[in-house]
Amino acid sequence: MPTNAAIINKAGTIQTGSLSHGLLNPEQARKFIQQTFEATNLGPLVRHVMRTAKSGEIDKIGIGSRLLRAKVENQDDGYRAGVTTSVIEYACKAVRLPWEITEETLRENIEGQQLEAIITNLMTRQLGVDLEDIYLNGDESTPPTDKDYDFLKLNDGWIKQISNGGHVYDAASDTTMSLDIFYKTLQQLPNKYNNGRLRWLMSPKRAQQWELYLLNKVVEKGGAVPENVYTSPAKIKAVECPSMSDDKILLTDPQNLVVVNTYDMKIRKTTEGKEAIMQDKRFYVCHLDFDAIIEEKDATAMITNLPSLN
Repeated sequence: MPTNAAIINKAGTIQTGSLSHGLLNPEQARKFIQQTFEATNLGPLVRHVMRTAKSGEIDKIGIGSRLLRAKVENQDDGYRAGVTTSVIEYACKAVRLPWEITEETLRENIEGQQLEAIITNLMTRQLGVDLEDIYLNGDESTPPTDKDYDFLKLNDGWIKQISNGGHVYDAASDTTMSLDIFYKTLQQLPNKYNNGRLRWLMSPKRAQQWELYLLNKVVEKGGAVPENVYTSPAKIKAVECPSMSDDKILLTDPQNLVVVNTYDMKIRKTTEGKEAIMQDKRFYVCHLDFDAIIEEKDATAMITNLPSLN
């Protein structure tokens, strides 16, 4: 797969005064977005949707259950199964990531001009990490006094959406971490969604502390813990997400989590102009938009106020 730098270089450039910029075509935009998703554990697992309009609707189609009927020879009883249709609304929010490189850094670094491509790929990887963070933790109601206000206010993330429509198990009354918490959460989810595609989404620290908790129990009781209990509580695999806080765990099919992007992505770069000349720098800005939505909130669950494992 082409690197992000190669994708950027292939984008059509247009000169506007001292500014050159590229508007990525749909294929380039798709590859660029794909590489931002690949920067994280969760990114490749969630559902990605590309749209040309910044806001609109995504069709959702479902079917019922127990649709079979008895066959009667040479008789039509008029029964027909159907599908249920609905839509999910989305509204992409515009964001940007600016960075700069000094010409001196390029001249003196052993990588030379290749350093520009290395830094571009690093910044794109960081873009992927930041996007996963906002997909999960975004909250438009974040108070202006919060130190991360400018970041979190960008959009409502999946955690906020699940809090307002998914199944939530409050573990505040649980004094210790145990398998019971996982099973109690799973019981809140309708059986039709417990289909083998569910995943626990938790922070790496929570996953590691869960393993330590089980190991301590083994030492105390002198027993053995099956290997799959460490990584698959209640027979459901865990996915470590560094952007998750330690006091929450999400439960859903990752494909139920949807990220919408548009094809209107721009990578802008300038090496001219008064500021660039005076500071001897190259300036870059990546412009894109996104919306993080959930296809079926009834198919989500979340554990909150988890007890500490320290």
